[in-house]
Amino acid sequence: MSFLIPAAFADGAAPAGPVGSGFEWVFLVGFLVIFYLMIWRPQAKRAKEHKNLLGTLQKGDEVVTSGGIAGKVTKVSDDFVVLEVSDTVELKIQKVAIAATLPKGTLKAI
Repeated sequence: MSFLIPAAFADGAAPAGPVGSGFEWVFLVGFLVIFYLMIWRPQAKRAKEHKNLLGTLQKGDEVVTSGGIAGKVTKVSDDFVVLEVSDTVELKIQKVAIAATLPKGTLKAI
């Protein structure tokens, strides 16, 4: 039926490679090890350190938020922290927004 295009027929199937050589498992295991060492473990370590930071917050600590606001903790509750930013300004911020604690006296030096 195909007058314009000649039919092309395949010349038999190529021999298959060794089945179940296990070499692909080496790549999979290697990928998983690299994923664990470079992504999973450092992220879990940072999360653990942040959880410890939030658990040890107390009145009088000087902290900086993830938005860059620096202040002194005046009140700590379960989910929120009240920061004294200046003499007359207090902000109520979620605990999870606290990025780091500062050494004592840092705010006076700024």
